[in-house]
Amino acid sequence: MVGGGASGIGRATGEALAGQGMRVVLMGRSADTLGHAVLGLSGMAEEKPAYVVHDVADAEAAPGLIDRVEADYGSLDVLVLNAGGPPPGRVLDVTDDQWRTSFDLLLLGPLALARAVLPRMAARGFGRIVLVTSNAVRQPQPDLAISVALRAAATAAAKLAAREYADQGVTVNCVAPGPTATERRREILTRRAQRLGTTYADEQAQDVATVPAGRAGQPHEIAAAVAFLATRDAGFVNGTVLTVDGGRTETI
Repeated sequence: MVGGGASGIGRATGEALAGQGMRVVLMGRSADTLGHAVLGLSGMAEEKPAYVVHDVADAEAAPGLIDRVEADYGSLDVLVLNAGGPPPGRVLDVTDDQWRTSFDLLLLGPLALARAVLPRMAARGFGRIVLVTSNAVRQPQPDLAISVALRAAATAAAKLAAREYADQGVTVNCVAPGPTATERRREILTRRAQRLGTTYADEQAQDVATVPAGRAGQPHEIAAAVAFLATRDAGFVNGTVLTVDGGRTETI
């Protein structure tokens, strides 16, 4: 099951996993966009549509969602925790309500899904959870304060969860994308340009100026990293952060 599956990195990840022969269930908040995305997945012609409508921020609904997915589609062996990003803003400008809402989206909701599915994976002797975060966790960006702080917390939680069932064939890892050509990035750069009185082209150039690769990544490049961590061959990769950012992160 792939969160944020209607577009961007989530949709590309669904395509990558389907390409490996997996039965993919996309997860998101809009049935219309999910239904359209499903049509692009190979091997998805089934009696039941291979998607579920769920707001990741709704932690209370997580156990019921896992029950429903396994009843409809079979055992859930791979869970990709990916969700749309929170609103941009500098750390002292973010409101309390924005912090609380984003806490549910980026930490509490994903953790509830992981808590519901991890014991089942362990009982079957195989499981993969991959949390899509951001390279901003290691290379903080001042106007993405919510993402920096709460994705850092989610990364720490993933590290702890990775210890729980590692001896039963279950891994928990993070993929941390750098600037990626998605609608979310376009929105961030557009807002930044409006705030600074520049243009989108200016902010696009500035954004990739610190990327040794000289460009933004493509969603399928992030998806390839997620797909690797979902394989059996990645069974000894656990509790780590795989950064996919064209070399942008400067720490060793």
